[in-house]
Amino acid sequence: MNLAAFPSSSTTLATPATLPWHEMPLNSFATISSSLLRRSLCASLRRISHMASAAAPTSAPAAAANENGAAKTTEQRPVQVAKRLEKFKTTIFTQMSMLAIKHGAINLGQGFPNFDGPDFVKEAAIQAINAGKNQYARGFGVPELNLAIAERFLKDSGLQVDPDKEVTVTSGCTEAIASTILGLINPGDEVILFAPFYDSYEATLSMAGANVKAITLRAPDFAVPLEELKVAVSKNTKAIMINTPHNPTGKMFTREELEFIATLCKENDVLLFSDEVYDKLAFEADHISMASIPGMYERTVTMNSLGKTFSLTGWKIGWAIAPPHLTWGLRQAHSFLTFATCTPMQAAAAAALRAPDSYYEELKRDYSAKKAILLEGLEAAGFIVYPSSGTYFIMVDHTPFGFNNDIEFCEYLIREVGVAAIPPSVFYLNPEEGKKLVRFTFCKDEDTLRGAVERLKTRLRKK
Repeated sequence: MNLAAFPSSSTTLATPATLPWHEMPLNSFATISSSLLRRSLCASLRRISHMASAAAPTSAPAAAANENGAAKTTEQRPVQVAKRLEKFKTTIFTQMSMLAIKHGAINLGQGFPNFDGPDFVKEAAIQAINAGKNQYARGFGVPELNLAIAERFLKDSGLQVDPDKEVTVTSGCTEAIASTILGLINPGDEVILFAPFYDSYEATLSMAGANVKAITLRAPDFAVPLEELKVAVSKNTKAIMINTPHNPTGKMFTREELEFIATLCKENDVLLFSDEVYDKLAFEADHISMASIPGMYERTVTMNSLGKTFSLTGWKIGWAIAPPHLTWGLRQAHSFLTFATCTPMQAAAAAALRAPDSYYEELKRDYSAKKAILLEGLEAAGFIVYPSSGTYFIMVDHTPFGFNNDIEFCEYLIREVGVAAIPPSVFYLNPEEGKKLVRFTFCKDEDTLRGAVERLKTRLRKK
C-alpha cells in the first residue's frame, strides 16, 4: 500500500477560542507498575499470567553501601498502589508482548501495525517542527486540527459541530476516555459496559469511583441482548459506553441495536459514551456514529483518534466531540490530566484528516487482504473462527485444542508455536465468560501474517 502520494491540504483557518481556559499544566497520573503473578483462573477470576522473570519487591533486607563505604542493611518496601487500581496489575498487552519478545514469537496480539504511517502525514509533522510549532498548544487543540476534526465529522456523520466549543483534542483516545469519565462521572454513578471491553474502560471507571455493570456479548455473532440491557438500565444508570466497530470481537453494532440503546438513553436520561476509533475499518457494513441517531447528539460524547486509521499509534492524537454542556466537564478533566497534546503532531493530524476519500478506500482494501490471509490460516489451523465485520481483530474459540482456558492456551501458543495472541478473559467482569476465546490481530504486513499462519498450521497441536 503506497500512501505517500496522498497530498495534504494547505488550507488553514484559525478560529479564536471562545471558552475561558486554565493555562496551568499539572503532572500526569503516575504510572504504577505491579508484579507479574501467575494466578489460576479457577482460584481467582482475574488470574494474570507470569511474564518473563519479573517479581515484586518484598520486605526482605538487602545490603547497600553507605557513604563511608560500609555495608548497611536496608529494607525493600512492598510496592504501593491505590486500592482502586490494585486489581488491574500490568496490562495483558504488555505481558503478552514481553513474552513474545522473550520467545521470539510473531506478535499477533497487541494491536499496533509493524509498518509505518503515510509519508505525507510524517512530512507535515517535520514541517511543523521546523516551523517552530513546538511550544504548548491551546489546551483543547490547535485551531487547524479542531477544524479538520469538525469537517471530517460532518462528512462522516452529517452533524455540524463547533470546532472551538464542541471538539477537544486529547493525548490519544485513551485520554479522551479518561477525560470523559473523570469529567462527567461521579463516585457511585452506575455505568454500563458491553463485555468484552477495552481494559481502559473498567480501570478508569474505578478511578472515578463508578459502579460498573456489564452486559455480555456472546458468540457467534456477539449481538446485544436487548431485553437484558433494558432490565439492566436503572434510575442509578448515569451512562452507557459502547465501542463500534468493537474491540476485541470485531462486531459492528447494527442500526437496530443503536436505536434500541438510544431509546433507553432518552427514556432514562442516560449519557452515551461512544468509542469509534475503528470507524474507518468497517468491512461489511457502513459505520454508524451513535451521535447521528435522532435525539442522541445532546447526550453523547464521541471519541476517536488518529492512530488506527493512519498507522501512527505512537503519536497519541485523539479527540472527543460533545455538545458544550458535556464538553465543559471533559475539558476540566483534560486540563488537569495532560493540559495539551503534542503541538507539531496536531498540525500533522490536521493534514491527515484532510486526506482524500481514496486514502480510506485503499486502507480498507489493504486491510481486507490482510484479514483474508489470517482468516484462512486460522480456519486451516483448526480454530472455530467468529465473524469480524470491523476493526483489525479476529476472535476465535481455542477449545478444539484441549486447553483449560485462554491464558494457558496463549502461553502455550507463544512458547511452543511461536505466535502471540491476546487472552480476552481479562476483558470481562467475570473472566470465566471469556476463557474459551482468543483474539488475533491482522494489522501486520502480509509476510508477517503468512509467517504466523505457517507456524499455526505446522506447529499447533491438540493437548
